[in-house]
Amino acid sequence: MKWKGRQASRNVEDRRGQRVGGKGIAGIGGGFGLILVIVFTLLNGGNPGDIVNNIGLGEPEQSSGTYEGSAREEEMADFVSVVLRDTEEVWTDIFAENGLTYREPTLVIYKDQVESACGIAGSAVGPFYCPGDQKLYIDLSFYDDLSQQFNAPGDFAMAYVVAHEVGHHVQTLLGTTDEIMPLRNEMSETQFNKYLVRFELQADYYAGVWAHHAQGMGYLESGDVEEAMNAAHQIGDDTLQKQARGYVTPDSFTHGTSEQRKRWFDKGFQNGTIQGGDTFNAKNL
Repeated sequence: MKWKGRQASRNVEDRRGQRVGGKGIAGIGGGFGLILVIVFTLLNGGNPGDIVNNIGLGEPEQSSGTYEGSAREEEMADFVSVVLRDTEEVWTDIFAENGLTYREPTLVIYKDQVESACGIAGSAVGPFYCPGDQKLYIDLSFYDDLSQQFNAPGDFAMAYVVAHEVGHHVQTLLGTTDEIMPLRNEMSETQFNKYLVRFELQADYYAGVWAHHAQGMGYLESGDVEEAMNAAHQIGDDTLQKQARGYVTPDSFTHGTSEQRKRWFDKGFQNGTIQGGDTFNAKNL
């Protein structure tokens, strides 16, 4: 990606100098409980204990300090800021074309642990979006995890991560989040998981829509889109579960299979519009 020298977003909070502590973890607002942090985590195929251990109850305390990241980490901070700026341009235009107004989200960069309107989460949770404050949360160490642990290297793979979380923001603005999340109180976990899969695949579609328009921004290079497609494949529920325990349990899927995630990203990439991303009524999911 030829991203250096491009304009960065102004909607970035750098909280790497803050420490979140106290007796425990803040309760999660919005009535959705623990599911919010889990749902909006890009990687949901690991040990649930990793998430539970980073989310609890209590009153948090915050203290600010100075933080000096490595040259590589600062470069990644600049990178995700540039990607966020490009998503702002794309979605502002798309919303305007559809007679809507796009409200830009905020990207929070943190280290180890962070407090959000959805509660407090540790870096083991991975990148996530909180509709309660309309912010994306990313620990930059995830770039290395994506490359080394999940076999999805490359700058555009990380750009896909940001675009996916922005996709959840688009869902919030369009009212999809408010329609889907209350259903968890009306059905079994297995039934609700089927809605979560469609919810996540729609975010993948929206990430593809952004990638479609990124082609005209002048910084995509040969192989970039393939990096995103590979990332979508590597984080499918079936692939992650096979790697973690050697078998899969489809009823527990919440993000979709590798094939589904890759296909819906590609569909968004080919279409480039909001239309065509109705995963909830799609017969061939």
